Amino acid sequence: MSSPGRSPLSAVFLLHLALEAPLAFQGLWAPGSLPFLQLNNTTLVILKMYATLVLGICIVALLCFPLPEFLPCKRALAIGLCVYHTMISTVLFQAPRFIPFSFGAFFESYKFTPEIFWGCLHGFLGLGFVAWWQGTVGYMQMVKRTE
Repeated sequence: MSSPGRSPLSAVFLLHLALEAPLAFQGLWAPGSLPFLQLNNTTLVILKMYATLVLGICIVALLCFPLPEFLPCKRALAIGLCVYHTMISTVLFQAPRFIPFSFGAFFESYKFTPEIFWGCLHGFLGLGFVAWWQGTVGYMQMVKRTE
């Protein structure tokens, strides 16, 4: 059961961690072992910089998870993560193949690639943050009534 001022929808912040943390850690400590095509020194440095940014956002999401839903900082982070995940989803949908892995000929015939799957995960997470936002509007209204 959730405590007052908390919604079970806050689990979306932990889902963000589950999706992003593996890339952040591997991108920092072993970026060359990521299954991406054509990694050179420049892309490895940019990948490490991106992994650092993602790790920082993961830490912020972890710290915001237990906070009450009506705090402006948590709501601002949720909107930022919603925009991030929906834009990353779009980038991945439009990306050329860069992951040398296949789900098999059947899925390839339907253009279902790892990039598309990864983009779907980001898209669903973006929708999750929209659901969190809409699902916690009542908390904001409750706080405004008590003021």
